[in-house]
Amino acid sequence: MGVITVIASGKGGVGKSTVAAGLGLALADRKRRVLLIDCDAGLGSLDLMLGVAEQKAFDLSDVVSGRVEPAGAVYACPFAQGLFLLPAPVSQEDVVSPGIMKQLVQAFARYYDHILIDCPAGVGSGFRSAAAAAQRALVVANPDPVCLRNSNKTRILLEQLGISQQRLVINRFSGRNFRLQGYFPDLDSVIDRAGVRLIAVVPEDPLLAAAAAKSAQAPQKSPGALALARLAARLEGEQVPLGPLQKF
Repeated sequence: MGVITVIASGKGGVGKSTVAAGLGLALADRKRRVLLIDCDAGLGSLDLMLGVAEQKAFDLSDVVSGRVEPAGAVYACPFAQGLFLLPAPVSQEDVVSPGIMKQLVQAFARYYDHILIDCPAGVGSGFRSAAAAAQRALVVANPDPVCLRNSNKTRILLEQLGISQQRLVINRFSGRNFRLQGYFPDLDSVIDRAGVRLIAVVPEDPLLAAAAAKSAQAPQKSPGALALARLAARLEGEQVPLGPLQKF
């Protein structure tokens, strides 16, 4: 039975989907069988990031409505063996109910080592649907006060939904910008503001963003890809250091 992780954020624009795609690739590189489920109805982007947009004929809403068998809406990433995507509905009106989502994800979990659910930003009905089946959560945030305040609200709502196992991913971290902006004296203050235990710091990495835009995998030794590989290892129980931050 696969482990089910929802990837959430309090606000849009923090790079959550890039983290979801990169983490899926990192787990696939570890020879795991991984299903990414895009729950961002109307705004899904993982089909483009993972190179399946051209072959996509069905999505999550088609499975729920019975227009296609579940396996018929799952697409293999062409550049990563073991990584698969269930695309998001094309309309925001097709948000799946939490009860149906839970049943569907649990059925898929029998066939994968990991299921990663890319949650829509914010805390609306799409958020509750995406989180319904999750066993644990990654809360993705940038190190700025507004984002972290929203991350704290996300933490509270996840706890109300019964997801107590939560970890913080600080994304797009730049040590230079962090010092210049002066929002916080150190990373400990960032973690305290979010109220979620840290698991990863993903540095600002143009190569990671460019790979997502080009439907490709970032070079494995790029700073962002290395950080996501360490995150994948930690999610599987390995004791791995955060990695050097001073150079970023």
